[in-house]
Amino acid sequence: MTSAVSVRRLSKSYGRLRAVQNLDLDVGFGEVFAILGPNGAGKSTTIEILEGHRNRDSGDVRVLGEDPATAGRSWRAKIGIVLQEATDFGMLTVSESMQMFARCYGKVRTVEDALELVGLGSVRSAKVRTLSGGQRRRLDVALGIVGMPELLFLDEPTTGFDPEARRQFWDLIKLLARDGTTIMLTTHYLEEAAALADRVAVIADGRVVAVDSPARLTAYVDSAATVRWVQGGEIHVERTDQPTELIRQRSAGGVELAELTVTRPTLEDAYLHLIGLS
Repeated sequence: MTSAVSVRRLSKSYGRLRAVQNLDLDVGFGEVFAILGPNGAGKSTTIEILEGHRNRDSGDVRVLGEDPATAGRSWRAKIGIVLQEATDFGMLTVSESMQMFARCYGKVRTVEDALELVGLGSVRSAKVRTLSGGQRRRLDVALGIVGMPELLFLDEPTTGFDPEARRQFWDLIKLLARDGTTIMLTTHYLEEAAALADRVAVIADGRVVAVDSPARLTAYVDSAATVRWVQGGEIHVERTDQPTELIRQRSAGGVELAELTVTRPTLEDAYLHLIGLS
């Protein structure tokens, strides 16, 4: 196997709606790979096909060397899945929930190790229904990694998190990545993709419109800098490929350029351009 995930000309329709159209993807082993796109772009359908939870209409798909549509239990033991919705096992404790899932696998992390890894060691005896939203999400990840997966799918993992909880969750994902786990995640948060992903695929209308590192995706838009300053009570804005030279010219003779800022295109600019919203 040269890739953890290999997809060629994947297509899926629901009646007249073409959710995914001739989509190609490659994800390397040990890579953190993010999929960005607006609602209805085909992100969840693609992930569900890769997980083996949804049949495709056409195309070739290989995940860890096998076709998810026909792969057996040994293959399923190699993947971990964290869905969008928080898990709730009612009256079970955190530890009991973990033990129930661990019995589904052969090779597993100990419950104690998995809970410590996600920061839930101190609440292992608590009922799941008493956990906060952030703690429940961490439990979802613990359930997803208890089987020591080679590939972990994360679908909108931090939706509804406050900024502090989101960054704590990012630290957890980075830790798993350093441990060698291949991670595929879908997200609506551009800063999340920039913080976590080695590469990003932007999907629009069921097609991949760009794949690159978060930093290099900005090359898909005009790279000119925007220089803004206030002079004589008026706001001046100019775009240029040579901002330093522009500033030198405008400040010649000791002219003060108040509130001077220089900005470059961001990942958000590139994303909006790629999905046709700019």
